[in-house]
Amino acid sequence: MPDAHLIYLSIGSNLGARAANLNRAIAALPDAGAKVLRQSSFYETEPVDFLDQPWFLNCVVEAETSLSPKELLAGLQGIERRMKSKKLVARGPRIIDLDVLFYDGIVVRENAIEIPHPRMAERRFVLVPLAELAPALRHPVLHATMAELLASTPDKSIVRIWHPNPNEPSSNQV
Repeated sequence: MPDAHLIYLSIGSNLGARAANLNRAIAALPDAGAKVLRQSSFYETEPVDFLDQPWFLNCVVEAETSLSPKELLAGLQGIERRMKSKKLVARGPRIIDLDVLFYDGIVVRENAIEIPHPRMAERRFVLVPLAELAPALRHPVLHATMAELLASTPDKSIVRIWHPNPNEPSSNQV
């Protein structure tokens, strides 16, 4: 990919067929300008902040893009729209949620986008799958690795490897 930038994306779902939603979003990434290189395991995660909602499935994807951060965000938001995901409550239930965690090692602070993701160091549902893929990846602002951030996060929510439920689609392959 010409002028490729290394990116990490967080993907989550807690409504409908969660695994199928993650797989559908991952499959849509190339059309949104992100070439998937690797993905973490799927993790079942306890809700944080807004607790009265179903548990999530989360994963992290490592990808390449030639898009700018704003173009990438627009592509991810397009996937959310096509999957009819609506955020009716902040940090509430959703069919799919895609967030940019890292874009190379740059820091972006603009109205519509913040990279690195501003709350990732406080989110086990992000840090566990990210540390699976890239434990030595260093946060450009906090200057700690993902393994170090995971070890020191104040978040104690439950994050466990997902084992398919027979009543839910089970594929977690790209």
